[in-house]
Amino acid sequence: MEQRGRLGRPRVRGRRGAPAAAAVASRGLAAGARRARHAVRRPHPGPVDAGPIGLDPAAFSGWRSLAADPALAARLDPWSRANVDRLAALEADWAIAARGTTLLHGDLRADNILLTDDRVLFVDWPQAALGAPWVDLLCMLPSVTLQGGPDPAEVWRTSPVAAGADPAAVDSVLAAVTGFFVHSALLRAPPGLPHLRRFQRLQGRPALAWLRSRVR
Repeated sequence: MEQRGRLGRPRVRGRRGAPAAAAVASRGLAAGARRARHAVRRPHPGPVDAGPIGLDPAAFSGWRSLAADPALAARLDPWSRANVDRLAALEADWAIAARGTTLLHGDLRADNILLTDDRVLFVDWPQAALGAPWVDLLCMLPSVTLQGGPDPAEVWRTSPVAAGADPAAVDSVLAAVTGFFVHSALLRAPPGLPHLRRFQRLQGRPALAWLRSRVR
């Protein structure tokens, strides 16, 4: 049962809490899609002083990091290993591909969504930036699938937000997001976050499957 003010936190250890996380992801997805549709219909500058997405040159450089590290790349699945240079090149222009004037959250997933009886609130905005209105939806979809939601490609194919997006730009941003998950999952866990890499690996799986379906 939904409770007022409950924060949906993803749990990757066991199944307890999975229905709640799925509900949060589902309602958050719907709310995010409504917000993005509004931005597509009535584009306007973000209401806060946020910089453009992609200012950090080190952000979303997973495939390029893997291409430069043969030992780490050797741990990739066969398709990723065979295409790492191609994916690195595709990823390189992601910041240009994601340009726009819509205020983006930058890190939408269940644990950044607060449900009340009649509202869906997006919280925790340190990654806020200006970009294309479809970027938040794209970045959120792998976590929606992880928490029991639909396949990313299915949602994207039927979303009015995605309808106006440039396919080449989508491929570049999707490659960057997928590379982040795939590369991060192969690294040592940071202190105090022993389950982070597993969570990233689980998000990387639907992201990679979606990427493969687009750039095969």
